[in-house]
Amino acid sequence: MNDVALPKPVQAVVNAINEGDTEAFVAAFSTDGRVDDWGRVLNGHDGVRSWADTDAIGMNASMNVTKATTTDDVTHLWFDWRSNRFNGTSEAYVTVADDKVIEFRIPSH
Repeated sequence: MNDVALPKPVQAVVNAINEGDTEAFVAAFSTDGRVDDWGRVLNGHDGVRSWADTDAIGMNASMNVTKATTTDDVTHLWFDWRSNRFNGTSEAYVTVADDKVIEFRIPSH
């Protein structure tokens, strides 16, 4: 369970992943939003949906946010991730504008 307070659009993304709701996940993004997963960039709702299918919701993912900091329109998340594709701790930067996610970026380290 996530006990970390998050901006509403960021929480919507986390909830959608944990509830296995692809439509809610896509709806949390702006029409030109994007996912950047270690430099693999997927643009627009089609790209966001594709990532959800191949890397998150379609892989039975769960995301437990352990820490978050928000500065201006960017929330830096630290989380535990469990799925059929990847298991471990990770982090992401989520940028929001007009109550929609415009970028969900998982940096490569």
